[in-house]
Amino acid sequence: MDSMVDDPMTGRLLDRRYLIGRRIARGGMAGVYEATDTRLDRTVAVKIMHSGLGDDEDFAARFVREARAAARLSHPNVVGVYDQGEDTGTVYLAMEYVPGRTLRDVIRSESPMPPAKALAYLEPVLSALSAAHQAGLIHRDVKPENVLIADETGTQVGGQVKVADFGLAKAVSTESQHTATGGVLIGTVSYLAPELVIDGRSDARADVYAVGVVLYELLTGKKPHEGETPIAVAYKHVHEDVPRPSATAPGIPAYVDALVARATARDRGLRPADARVLLHQVHRVRQALAEGVTVDDDLTSDLAPWPVPDRPVLGPRDTPVKFRPEPSQAYPAEPSRHRGEPAAEERHEQTSTLYISPVVGPEPSYAGPPSGARPPSGPPSGIRPAGPRPAPSRATADNRLVRHSLRAPIVLGLALLLAVVGGLAAWWFGFARYDSMPTVTGLTQVAATEKLEGEGFEVRVGEPEYSETVAKGKVVGTDPEAGARVLDGDTITLVLSRGKERYDVPVVRGKSEDEAQDLIAERNLTFGETIERFSDNVPEGEAIGTSPKAGTTLRPDAVVDLIMSKGPKPIEVIDFTGKNAGRAERELSGLGLEVDRTDEYSDTVPIGNVISQTPASGTLARGDTVSLVVSMGPSLVQIPGGLSGTGVDAAKETLKGLGFKVKTRHADNYLGFNIVYQVDPVEGSMVPGGSTVTLYII
Repeated sequence: MDSMVDDPMTGRLLDRRYLIGRRIARGGMAGVYEATDTRLDRTVAVKIMHSGLGDDEDFAARFVREARAAARLSHPNVVGVYDQGEDTGTVYLAMEYVPGRTLRDVIRSESPMPPAKALAYLEPVLSALSAAHQAGLIHRDVKPENVLIADETGTQVGGQVKVADFGLAKAVSTESQHTATGGVLIGTVSYLAPELVIDGRSDARADVYAVGVVLYELLTGKKPHEGETPIAVAYKHVHEDVPRPSATAPGIPAYVDALVARATARDRGLRPADARVLLHQVHRVRQALAEGVTVDDDLTSDLAPWPVPDRPVLGPRDTPVKFRPEPSQAYPAEPSRHRGEPAAEERHEQTSTLYISPVVGPEPSYAGPPSGARPPSGPPSGIRPAGPRPAPSRATADNRLVRHSLRAPIVLGLALLLAVVGGLAAWWFGFARYDSMPTVTGLTQVAATEKLEGEGFEVRVGEPEYSETVAKGKVVGTDPEAGARVLDGDTITLVLSRGKERYDVPVVRGKSEDEAQDLIAERNLTFGETIERFSDNVPEGEAIGTSPKAGTTLRPDAVVDLIMSKGPKPIEVIDFTGKNAGRAERELSGLGLEVDRTDEYSDTVPIGNVISQTPASGTLARGDTVSLVVSMGPSLVQIPGGLSGTGVDAAKETLKGLGFKVKTRHADNYLGFNIVYQVDPVEGSMVPGGSTVTLYII
């Protein structure tokens, strides 16, 4: 595994959901990272396309389509696809995380391996491909690196086998030419089928070819075609057969060689039609291996894409089986005549007839009898020896002539009669007795039934179907279809229109993203992309709605985007400390914030200004509360009454006890009595604490 601590992707939060960890693999099109799905709190594998691919809008669109197709493929041997998206130009695919190793690691450490073990690794791969092929999905890049083997034990090969990267190669190769001479070869060249090299087109048989190459590599520990350049390897795929594995690893049964040859036939018409067929053939081979069979000519013959040499033509015991060898250097098309030998057209067919004996012995040879052996003196049992016959008498000859002359017209007449009768029968049974199925498309059920019953047919109503052109309740088709040949009294099935196939966009508000996507899929609509928006009413991570909006009627597979909440929009807090409290309240309320005001005395902050604010900075959400402490100015203290007429010392003591500062002055009519005559400020008034009070004495 590859772990790159300096990889720029490591540590990135992709699409506000996937926290990217170490890189675990890197290929020509993408890197694979271990990541954490922060929304569902699970470990996933995230495949991130290289930046050059992500910039191509056409590729991104194809990649999305293929990812959706792969996500629909649910199979225990297929790596599950969870999510797909794009974040500022980074195209990614979130998949099931499979800790363990790849089949490439197995080949490096365990190949060459016995055929039974190789097929044990291969069988789950074919099972996955079989499910994909039946779903119309082709892998296009089958190779050991894309086969993952989990750490868990419990299977014959030591862990669950899973196939990854369905559809990725198609996303890259669609609408491009990929040839050996003028394009880009998509996929690993060592596993490319010849037709992919020639014209870039493929079907399920291209996957079959790649599986055959992987099987060869498991059996031998090496690739079948190697070269100095990828083009040289591609050339060999087109012009050279994959060698027999037994040539490199002796002891492999011939039927295993034949299985590899069948899967890797250069002519794709000779390969199994898809992975399901190849899987069936693998089961037959595994059964033979499990029973300890080393030689099975029938199985080898069934599997081999070419005739099996050096084998007799088998037939029922003691039954002659005709065998005509193909012209070749070993079997000339026109053998030379020997003296005394009849001409080729006169020779009895026994020269190419082989009698199969029930006695076990050496296999008969195609080259004829052993050197020095003579042909049997007489013909085989049941064949009368040839020789001269007695000449017929004159009477016998005349009788034969008469019988022949009388028999000829009779035979001719019978032949003509049979021809006429046969022709009439053919005309009647093949054409004349049939009617043409009338057209009732567009009629109502009642009208169509009346028309058909009026022409002698039985009528039944089948399952209705959607139609873009025929109104609901009217006939959209029939079985048999219009114009087909039908017999009087046949039963005609009417197919009524359900009208146009349409689905309403579901209500997803308040649902999680996964739940909302499931609701969209249940309506036969296609999920497009996730759009995130701030919302004061919908919590973060829940769906706000869709685009088009809920209730909109759409065609099947129409794209519906999902609008997800990012929570309330953050509000930047402004600090109003020391500023006018009225202005602070107006501006904070205008931002959607609640204001909690408290008034306090302050000896330092002017009355009506903000003494303090909580919080004074940062971000808040709409509806959050900001607390303000507003100055009432300094605190006031009442000057006590009854000071006038009292002694100066007593008055001073009272005022100082209240925190005032005291000054004394002589009144204008001062007499020296040291009695308080007047107080400034006047008694009973409210003044700030600590203020100076002047006592006028007389």
